[in-house]
This record gives sequence, structure tokens and C-alpha cells, in this order.
Amino acid sequence: MSYDVAFRHQQALDPSALATITAALHAITTAIDDCRNAGKNAETDPAVILLARHLGTIAGAGSDESLLRRRCIDTIAELRRFPALLTLAVRGVAHDAAAKDRFHADGRKAMRRLADALGLEDGRYRIHSNRSHPSQSGEITLHGEEVHVQLSLGAPGPDSEVIYRRVDGLHDCIGDVRRFASIRDLLAPERFAARLRRELRLSAPRTYPVGLFA
Repeated sequence: MSYDVAFRHQQALDPSALATITAALHAITTAIDDCRNAGKNAETDPAVILLARHLGTIAGAGSDESLLRRRCIDTIAELRRFPALLTLAVRGVAHDAAAKDRFHADGRKAMRRLADALGLEDGRYRIHSNRSHPSQSGEITLHGEEVHVQLSLGAPGPDSEVIYRRVDGLHDCIGDVRRFASIRDLLAPERFAARLRRELRLSAPRTYPVGLFA
């Protein structure tokens, strides 16, 4: 049976209620379904076109295209370095021994990259992995003389998988005020190291005269 409805046209004429990308996209897909049911071409339907333009307006509001492209490029690079770690951060590793093994292996690698980016010397920091209970992810910790960085999944929530703070020596496990970062920050070690140096006021890496160890 062929039928048509007026609702999509009404939404297209006044899309003010469609304030998010998700809502606008849902309206478009529903309008396309309406066109299919009515035997009309969605590619030329005025309501579909207006709704699609509205979606473009929402998506473009306050967005810097060069910044969005840069973030996409960074995400591709992250996925190529640690394709499993980002996925596991979303799905979790509770009660999945294989996933937990991968999380801790990749987490330790990420911490070693951060230690290198911070210029931490061998023997002046340690990386520790605590697997905890099967129902939890456990933690991977980088503990230096001035900085303590911990990666875990679950609490306090998405985009807060990394806890960092300033400490006073390798035996200080309490440290200063806790700060939070996303796992994506950890996977951009050079940029995250600069952030840690700035926010925690870390000492500059030690430098040695050229030829000292020649």
C-alpha cells in the first residue's frame, strides 16, 4: 500500500526541535523510510533535503574543520599503535582473561612511551601492573620521582581512565591532588608529557654535555 505523511514536511519547515546530530539524523532516516513507503524518490524529496541541510548546519556549528581533521588523523595513528587498547577502554575487560592480558600488555607499552616522552631515566621510575579481581580491569602505574600516572577502566568513567598527580619520591603513593585525563591523551605521549610538565610543574629532564659518555 502506498501512503505519504505530512510529518516530515512539518519537521523540515520547523526543525528547531532537532537540536542534536543524533536527533536530526533520526529525522532524516525516518523521512527516507516515509519516502520509500510512499514510492517517492528520497534524493529529490524537499523535506529530506531540508532536513539534511539542517543536519549540516548542526554539524558545522562551532566546528573547526582543520581541528576535526587533525583529530581524525590522530585517532587513526592511535588505532594503528594500540588498536586493542582503545576498543577495550570502551567494552571493558571484566571477566575476560584474554582481554585483560591485552589491556595490561598494551597499557605497559603506553606507560613506557610516556616515560620516554617525559625523559625519565632508567632506574628512576617503575611501571607496575596490578591485575586485581577478575571483575575489574586492574591498574597499570607509572611511578617516577615527581609523577604518578595510573591507567584503569571503570570508575570514575569514560574519558577519565588516567589519573595523574605530582608525588615526592618513589615511595610517595599519595601525592598531590588527583587529576584526570582520557586514555586518548595517554596514547599521544609527547603531547601528554608536555601537559604533565606544565600542570604538575615537573623538573626539566636532565641533560648531559655532548661527548660525556663517548
